[in-house]
Amino acid sequence: MSEELKAELLAVGLDAARQAGALLRDGRPADLAVAATKTSPIDVVTEMDIAAEKLITGILAERRPADGLLGEEGADTPGTSGVRWVVDPLDGTVNYLYGLPSWGVSIAAEYGGETVVGVVAAPMRGETYHAVLGGGAWLDGARLACRAAAPLDQALVGTGFGYLQSRRAHQAEVAARIIPLVRDIRRGGSAALDLCDVAAGRLDGYYERGLNPWDLAAGDLIAREAGALTGGRPGERASGELVLAATPAVFASLQPLLDEAGAWHD
Repeated sequence: MSEELKAELLAVGLDAARQAGALLRDGRPADLAVAATKTSPIDVVTEMDIAAEKLITGILAERRPADGLLGEEGADTPGTSGVRWVVDPLDGTVNYLYGLPSWGVSIAAEYGGETVVGVVAAPMRGETYHAVLGGGAWLDGARLACRAAAPLDQALVGTGFGYLQSRRAHQAEVAARIIPLVRDIRRGGSAALDLCDVAAGRLDGYYERGLNPWDLAAGDLIAREAGALTGGRPGERASGELVLAATPAVFASLQPLLDEAGAWHD
């Protein structure tokens, strides 16, 4: 892929993410209602979530009509250009519903099955993260680097929990095994922002089971381009089975612990 095409995809992704972020920030109604449910009544789809995806898909259709698209709220088109956009219009839906600031818009572009551009806009933070494959990770013009090496017992680790009660119970058991071994654990509520926080040095590591491609595509690239390691079970890529992103030292210690604890199954 040419550098010119990467630059074009980045420009489109940044524009779409910022516009969707502004819509979500400025258009959030005081009486925000639940439009539907996903996997359980706890996991809500809001009216604004759907509106944000429509805005993003409209921008992509206008500027990159031959590209494919995979979106959280149902968009799935193959395209003919070899480029596929992977879109989460509102990552952190429950935070958004409750008026908490930790939510964002996540947009990634894949080419040949590899993520080449990732953008995460966090409007309530006033921040936009982006990365281009081989070009580093950036936060509003400042280059990002994950934290320096630290032992696991000094690591601040983020995680998340699924919406199905059976999965949440097992995830709580895994967290209980990890907590005594690390500095502390945080639960932010947005996988995209947790991955960006690893890139920005705000977390030493982050793990979660049950993510979808749109939850992690952009953030995974941003974390890697900031020097973090990402993956799943030993020898495997990050996937819905398990996502782990961490500084190299913490990754090496935490991955086998998560595997031993069975973090990859329900």
